[in-house]
Amino acid sequence: MARVIWKGAVSFSLIHIPVSLYPASRSATLDFTMLDKRDYSPIGYQRINKATGKTVEWGDIVKGYEYEKGEYVVMSDEDFRQANVEATQTIDIQGFVEPFDIPPMYYDTPYYLAPEKRGEKVYTLLREALAKSKSVALGLIVIRTKQHVCALMPLGRTLLLNTLRYADEVLDPTEHEPALKTLEEARVSQREFGMAIKLVEDMRQRWEPEAFKDTYREDLLNRIEEKVQAGQTKTLTPAAAKTSELRTAEVVDLGELLRRSLERRGGKGGGETKRKTAGEGAARAASAPAATPTRVRKAAGAAAARGTGASAKRRRSA
Repeated sequence: MARVIWKGAVSFSLIHIPVSLYPASRSATLDFTMLDKRDYSPIGYQRINKATGKTVEWGDIVKGYEYEKGEYVVMSDEDFRQANVEATQTIDIQGFVEPFDIPPMYYDTPYYLAPEKRGEKVYTLLREALAKSKSVALGLIVIRTKQHVCALMPLGRTLLLNTLRYADEVLDPTEHEPALKTLEEARVSQREFGMAIKLVEDMRQRWEPEAFKDTYREDLLNRIEEKVQAGQTKTLTPAAAKTSELRTAEVVDLGELLRRSLERRGGKGGGETKRKTAGEGAARAASAPAATPTRVRKAAGAAAARGTGASAKRRRSA
């Protein structure tokens, strides 16, 4: 079981639900080590005392806030707690909204809320009330040194807590709008628009996350394995010469490309739209031959296992 990140209570009017907070996601990125290209030795980083130049151990490090140039207020974990004891121990429910009221760019990090034994009854009550009313609870929670807006929502028999970004942390999307804002301004015909809608419908599928895999991670492992097998572990591959121009969105006949796209997917003739489920893709992926557990893949697996602990250590030091 993952390490608990926070313990406290959900405060819902006069009701308190004792809960623990656990991570709901993990990183599966490959672990690359920084090397000195002169002899390919690993680069090490040290925590240096800027006054003495000596190395400082983790146990001797504390947090400080620079209130004047070169002057610091030292802060302990208890100082952070005493800044607002109730806020650091409570998820304070502010109100309820519909799920689609929260734009996607506000969602940040997901966590699971688990009830303590004496809070299971009220936890179940809140979960079922949210499910029945199709609502999301908005609350406030302090995690480490920052207060977050958060959204609580039912996920099966569990409550999911997703931290949300504040309004001033979300950038205005209008500066990225195209100059041609409407179909008329972009000179898109109704025929082209209709074919685009048909192509969208033809590619509609159920959301099945298991069908999506990080295939580039496997490609990287294959490339690393190739270099190991070829004895090129100390060879930096030079940049390849450009062989073709990058594809752009500029097309000669958009309608023709849309028509060919529909034909390729079997969606021509106005008949019944073929729908592909993501599960079919998952089945094909599962039937593919498994990669041999070479030294490269074993190392990647071990690094991923270490990554969970490393992430927890980084969170503790934040």
